[in-house]
Amino acid sequence: MGGRWFLIDNRAVFNALGKILFLLAFTMLVPLLVAFYYREPLVPFIVSFFITLISALLLMRFKGREDWQQKEALAIVALGWLAAAIFGAIPFLFEGVSFIDAVFETMSGFTSTGSSILMNIESYSRGLLFWRSFTAWLGGMGIIVLFIAVLPKLGVAGRQLFRAEAPGPTEDKLKPRIRETARILWTLYVLISALEVVALMLGGMSLYDALNHTFACMACGGFSTYNAGIEAFHSPVIEFILTFFMFIAGANFALYYRAIHVNKFVLFRDEEFRTYSFLILGFTGLLALVLFKDMGFSPFNSFRYAIFQITSVMTATGFASTDFNMWKDSAKILVLSVMFIGGCAGSTGGGMKVVRFLLMLKYARRELFKFVHPRLVRPIRFNNKAVPEDILQSILSFVVLYIGVFVVGTVLLTLLGVDMVSAITASITTLGNIGPGFNIVGPMANFESIPPLGKIILISNMWVGRLEVYTVLVLFTREFWHS
Repeated sequence: MGGRWFLIDNRAVFNALGKILFLLAFTMLVPLLVAFYYREPLVPFIVSFFITLISALLLMRFKGREDWQQKEALAIVALGWLAAAIFGAIPFLFEGVSFIDAVFETMSGFTSTGSSILMNIESYSRGLLFWRSFTAWLGGMGIIVLFIAVLPKLGVAGRQLFRAEAPGPTEDKLKPRIRETARILWTLYVLISALEVVALMLGGMSLYDALNHTFACMACGGFSTYNAGIEAFHSPVIEFILTFFMFIAGANFALYYRAIHVNKFVLFRDEEFRTYSFLILGFTGLLALVLFKDMGFSPFNSFRYAIFQITSVMTATGFASTDFNMWKDSAKILVLSVMFIGGCAGSTGGGMKVVRFLLMLKYARRELFKFVHPRLVRPIRFNNKAVPEDILQSILSFVVLYIGVFVVGTVLLTLLGVDMVSAITASITTLGNIGPGFNIVGPMANFESIPPLGKIILISNMWVGRLEVYTVLVLFTREFWHS
């Protein structure tokens, strides 16, 4: 069994984790430059860089096989994200944040959740807030996808990692070599991010604010450099710019590549994108009507707040342009509804994903017809292609596990003394990587008042939700290690 952890090559796992931390260490030099520019203490990032780098080099001393199987890939991805959150938390410790709170903040960042425990955001250094937003941007497209893009000669192992990090119903392979696919996705991500920075600066933001809010927006991460969030800018123009880019970030990036290089109409022919657009417009219309009729907002502000908040919550970005925690229940129920849907597969958005809801509805409709016509044989089609039955079964099991994790998280938070509404929304917003909820975890509040054990539960929720349940939960099964 030498060099093996049950049936997993632990040396290969440690070596890969070392390479991920090596990459992470050098990303810490970016906020170091920001701290240098603003004449802030450099020690937090210098120490964090060397601790992460030394740990990486020690792990890279382990040598295992390079043709990883699925189990190694699952372990590398799940533990890689956990390691990134733990080592990424080090800079926060230098500004008085406790270890659990620091890991909560960085897990929220890397998983692009946007939930925060920081009480007075504006009291922290610019370098730390930049790092906080930068973690969201790095995690938005995926730490492992970046790892695949920059590391040569991964081959089949790279494909295993790619599938483990984004285990959705479909795999968007743009090129025969998975490394080329990863590079294309990251290139698109960087280019669209650059466009957003320019747009926000034209809208009135400083370069620093534009970068921070672009990182959070493109990652569907929701972090802001201000206590009041987007409301601090008092600018409908900035809100509409962010709404546009949140919508872009919540759609499938592979479709953008195909629209540019293959067929410009591919976006509008894609069932998931059409459903995604229809849901955002539909819920926006309903919420705008409620805000206008029940709460007395002007027609312009009703539309402004509705489209921003629905897009923000459905894409799991979590930005807030107003305190929707103060809205009437008729408005809040619409916001809560889209928390369970999420963005498209292949996007940086969180949640259960539109394609799963779409296929579940089609499956339910078919079963309803089969109840009347037992001998009916009708395949479920998506984008004019028959969906294999094993994919449908996988989606159903995903939904059961997703709801199970949500319920367990809610019950445990309630047992810890958190009120029901806060527990429900804290559980779904962390699992769906959305950000704010209602009551004590509302958009103008934060998660600081959650008990330490509750924060650990929510850290787990973010971890499980970002890797779409299976990749993390499988590590806690006996069969994973013994068969």
